[in-house]
Amino acid sequence: MNIILASTSTLFGGNYLEYLKNELITLFDGIDEIIFIPFARPGGISHEEYTLKAKDFFSSLNIKVKGLHEFADPVEGLNKAKGFFTGGGNTFLLVKTLHELGLMKILSENIKQGKTYLGCSAGSNIGGINMKTTNDMPIVYPPSFDCMGLVPFNLNPHYLDPNPELKHNGETRETRIMEFLTQNKLKVVGLREGNWIRVLGDKITTEGSRETRIFEPGKAPYELQPGSPLIVSSLPSTSFK
Repeated sequence: MNIILASTSTLFGGNYLEYLKNELITLFDGIDEIIFIPFARPGGISHEEYTLKAKDFFSSLNIKVKGLHEFADPVEGLNKAKGFFTGGGNTFLLVKTLHELGLMKILSENIKQGKTYLGCSAGSNIGGINMKTTNDMPIVYPPSFDCMGLVPFNLNPHYLDPNPELKHNGETRETRIMEFLTQNKLKVVGLREGNWIRVLGDKITTEGSRETRIFEPGKAPYELQPGSPLIVSSLPSTSFK
């Protein structure tokens, strides 16, 4: 597989996808057109507006972009695509839409057969086994929490470390993930801003500007340096509805 699963599309104070530009040149090398999946709709943006945002960036790489919503037959669109990008936004809405259109399994199969994939935030969440470690509000009810299972773990994009100066009395991200581990025997990768997971063939590594925090059942959380291999067990089965 040839995949990047990034915590975010935009670093604070930066431009859309700019911090990933050199990585994306490599990721999409030899590809002149991709399908953009705009279903997460950050801030309620329309599919058309969101796709235009992706088009503006990828034009700088001489890559054409077409939104999946533009296809009369989205299954045919996925099957004929050369590569994919799923943007961030609300993971519940993204997963609901993909399942209801019968696209989650089709997209997964295309990527596992070798088509290039970029996910950011919600688009990275769906690369994991399920979406249960998202930070998003459940604004809609998906028929299933199962995702594509491109990697044999879950992700928590936008992972935040505790900041005592904020005087926040609510649960931290780490607390929520530890709660998840009491009910799910599954590794969780906490992606801080500026970090991503790189999948090339059967090799999975942590990448970016900061350490990546790893959570596993029965273990204390630990850190991996950029460029570290992610040692994983066999891939859990994913059932699509």
